[in-house]
Amino acid sequence: MNINKWKSCAVDIDSYHVIRAMGQKGFRRPGSMIAKLVDDEIKKIAKKEGKSYSVMKENLLKQGKTLVNGK
Repeated sequence: MNINKWKSCAVDIDSYHVIRAMGQKGFRRPGSMIAKLVDDEIKKIAKKEGKSYSVMKENLLKQGKTLVNGK
């Protein structure tokens, strides 16, 4: 598996079951459902801060990469 493209994360079992059920309604696997939830949250934050979706996503990606790299 390409570790630069894919990461794993742990969620509590109740959240996992909810994600599975939500994905079942939209015909999404858990990974795709999490991606959708993240995308929806980016849109919500961008709207709240009065920024475009693309600018907000780029800012959050930059912040996240900094946190992962410890810089």
